[in-house]
Amino acid sequence: MKRGNGIAILMAVGLCATACSGADNTGAGSSSAPSAVAGSTAGAAGAPTSASNGGSTAADTGSNSAAGPTGSGSGTTATSSATAATHKQGGEVTIANVAGQTWSCQFNPFNPSVYQQSIGFVYEPLVYVNLLKDQAETPMLASSYTWSKDKKSIVFDIRQGVKWSDGQPFTAKDVAFTFNLMKRFPGTDLYSLWSGAGLQSAEAAGDQVTLTFAGPATTYFFNFANQVAIVPEHIFSTGAAAEHPDTWADPQPVGTGPFMVSPCSANNIQYVANPNYWQPGKPYIQKVQYPAYLDNGPANLDLATGKAQWGSQFIPSIKAFYLAKSPDNHSWSPPVSNVALYPNLDPSHAATSKLAVRQAMAMAIDRSQVALIGEGGQQPAANQSGIVLPTFEKYYDAGAVAAAGFDKPNPAKATELLASAGYSPSNPLNLSVITVTGYTDWDASLAVIKQNLAPIGINLTVEDLAQQTYNSRLYTGDFDLAYYGDVGGPTPFYELRQVLYSKNSAPIGKSASTNFERYLNPEVDKLFDSFPAADEAGQVEIIKKIGAAMIKDVPVIPITESVDWFQYNTKDIEGWPTEQDPYAQPAAYNVPDTGQVLLHLYSKSAQ
Repeated sequence: MKRGNGIAILMAVGLCATACSGADNTGAGSSSAPSAVAGSTAGAAGAPTSASNGGSTAADTGSNSAAGPTGSGSGTTATSSATAATHKQGGEVTIANVAGQTWSCQFNPFNPSVYQQSIGFVYEPLVYVNLLKDQAETPMLASSYTWSKDKKSIVFDIRQGVKWSDGQPFTAKDVAFTFNLMKRFPGTDLYSLWSGAGLQSAEAAGDQVTLTFAGPATTYFFNFANQVAIVPEHIFSTGAAAEHPDTWADPQPVGTGPFMVSPCSANNIQYVANPNYWQPGKPYIQKVQYPAYLDNGPANLDLATGKAQWGSQFIPSIKAFYLAKSPDNHSWSPPVSNVALYPNLDPSHAATSKLAVRQAMAMAIDRSQVALIGEGGQQPAANQSGIVLPTFEKYYDAGAVAAAGFDKPNPAKATELLASAGYSPSNPLNLSVITVTGYTDWDASLAVIKQNLAPIGINLTVEDLAQQTYNSRLYTGDFDLAYYGDVGGPTPFYELRQVLYSKNSAPIGKSASTNFERYLNPEVDKLFDSFPAADEAGQVEIIKKIGAAMIKDVPVIPITESVDWFQYNTKDIEGWPTEQDPYAQPAAYNVPDTGQVLLHLYSKSAQ
């Protein structure tokens, strides 16, 4: 989730097999594929398919400069990240990022409850895609790639000379194994690549891996190249890892990344530099401490005093409490996605599955007030279409938002809508909303929301839950309302697909990938499926139509625009991403961006 919390971004995929009809589809009840807790029997991998020689090839020239956007279908990546070391090794970094619980010491990259502590640190992708720098690419485990002319297949040239942290050689077979594992165990296919993006096969031949899709697949490059962490076949093909790769604890992860876990306890994860790392002389930082914080307060105090150098959470009164304490304390938090109320749309939840109830809530909530009071003005107000502004201005239909009455709070209209659903101040609707204990800004935001809803006839009870309990209830649909923030991407397509695409959902009681509210709308699914083949103008229109569905069906209620919470201290550590040099998303909970940040950081005292 887009929050300084260590929460899952996704969970194992439950697939909607039964189509639902109508524009206001709000029920689940369809069958699903095996979830993360179920496991499945390993089957055969996809049939071999080779890409054509058409398309352009990515160059691996040995610099860190970036090339063009991935979504253009050009087939060009950035140049290699395998640059020569420019700093001496040494130093230590401490992260203050509130998880709301102690560490479980599990690091499975297929388990979103824990993968924020492993992807980037231990596990790496094929190509890193920077959302903050026009989708600039840095080759990682793939040194280059080539698209076929029809953009239905892509050939990755797998980097040579890479070793796993246990000393075993990394090969193209590990890459093909990772993608085929996601086919055999749908619970590991966190981005619906096989079920939704049309992935047909993944085959290794020599030092190359070919992924073949049913249709043009450049839109999904961000998912399969940047977000899938490559795992070692020699670890995940045996024992408990082979039997349940989606739920296996992975307590001593073996990766290609810059760090290894050594050791982990409930109160702290210590990462040490990987001596086998493939980038010579890197990482510069030799240790990373990651304490478990249960509340924003202690974490913020450690940041203000310089005990921790890398922060990723809300700090109230940040100028006085943090920035003014030292000239070495800095903050930069770019907006990237949304924090929203997720109403449960399953018919078993009679109230929140009613459109009028959701419309009433969306009209009653004063988003600007929530942003000002709950987030201290550090996050902008969101809008009902779900388009983050000004980042994605060209996709935003302000007229449609205004025409639907969602451009400003309207308590009178909200009261009327709620009355049509059978509720009023004299006959109130009692609802609860789940959130994570220790998130003081979310508590403050929900207090404003509760105050906004009371006059129209909704009594809101806030349930502060431990992280694991929250995760479980969110994934399985055990809530009336959930306060949550999903991940973003190079365009609004990525966040909206996570939130609304039915193949990411699952019946109540089964773990959903995202789409935790259980929104099922075949027409919206078709819009998502048509996006990859559309030209740029067509893609803009498709996003506007999806935004129109957000306005019409109110499947979720965006409240504020989520930012990458980021605080950093430069007393000893340099190399941080900044507004002037946004080489990665800066929050410590972003994957795989964490790895990029750690590869840039260095200790001044070690030089």
